[in-house]
Amino acid sequence: MKVIFMGTPDFSVGTLEALIESGHEVVLAVTQPDKPKGRGKAMQFPPVKEAALAHGIEVYQPKRVREQDCIQYLRRYEADIIVVVAFGQILPREILEMPRYGCINVHASLLPKYRGAAPIQWAVINGEQVTGVTTMRMDEGLDTGDMILKEEVRLTAQETGGSLFDRLAQTGAELCLRTLTAIEDGTAVYTPQNHDLATHTTMIKKQLGEIDWQKPAQELERLVRGLNPWPSAYTFLNGKTLKIWKAAVAEQPGQEEARNLQNVREQVGKPGSEARQATIKIEPGSVAWVTKDSLTVQTGQGLLELLEVQLEGKKRMTIDAFLRGFTVDKGCRLGKE
Repeated sequence: MKVIFMGTPDFSVGTLEALIESGHEVVLAVTQPDKPKGRGKAMQFPPVKEAALAHGIEVYQPKRVREQDCIQYLRRYEADIIVVVAFGQILPREILEMPRYGCINVHASLLPKYRGAAPIQWAVINGEQVTGVTTMRMDEGLDTGDMILKEEVRLTAQETGGSLFDRLAQTGAELCLRTLTAIEDGTAVYTPQNHDLATHTTMIKKQLGEIDWQKPAQELERLVRGLNPWPSAYTFLNGKTLKIWKAAVAEQPGQEEARNLQNVREQVGKPGSEARQATIKIEPGSVAWVTKDSLTVQTGQGLLELLEVQLEGKKRMTIDAFLRGFTVDKGCRLGKE
């Protein structure tokens, strides 16, 4: 088929390349405008633009696809179908109805669950055991169109936003090809979504990564994985940002450590400075214990062991390497002062 491809980030590239390799004629790649990045603010191409140019495909970068100039530009290509993968703009009716087979979207969730932005990261953060990819015929709503095909993907215990991103990108590319085959040979089945079961996700912002130590350890461990590699979970140590790249819900302490923690708890409520110090030691965000190669923090429920961190201005390192260069005492508080 003659295809116009619309997409922007890395997630879209696998599907674009699969379409090219499968023999479909990709006549145009539409992507978001270049953006400045880094300290020098040099203009950077979106990943889809880089991939398209590498294959000799024409690239079009409209600021707003709703403008008539854009609509008329796309009409010139007389595409059979438009494939959309994480493009970043809502398409108007004129574009949706333009191709013979309409516009097909590859969405990284099992619709109607997780409509909207960042479904991959939210699946990890929310502790989903299964997610996947859905292809759908687009309408004017946000991920509300009729579903065509679905493919489930089971999350591993160590799944990160980055690892799931890669797996779903590959799954989405394969599912897109199967979808186009079904559409072309007339076997595609279009299933309306149950809107009563729909859930919506919000965009991931950097502020989401700040650790709230009042939350349970299990929830924080998922946040760390979901926001790896971007924007990453973080806290503060002595006023400096401490990124947490890897963590684990800590096992219960050994007998000696358990006795120490119990002694601390028994001091709570007694008068004088000893009671105050005891209270500080068990507050969420306090270092519960530290050895030469481990560091565990009290949370609102349970303990979180930090496994891989990065202090502001330093490189990413395992916790044992970090503790060889930085002294962290038991009872030290993490977070904003």
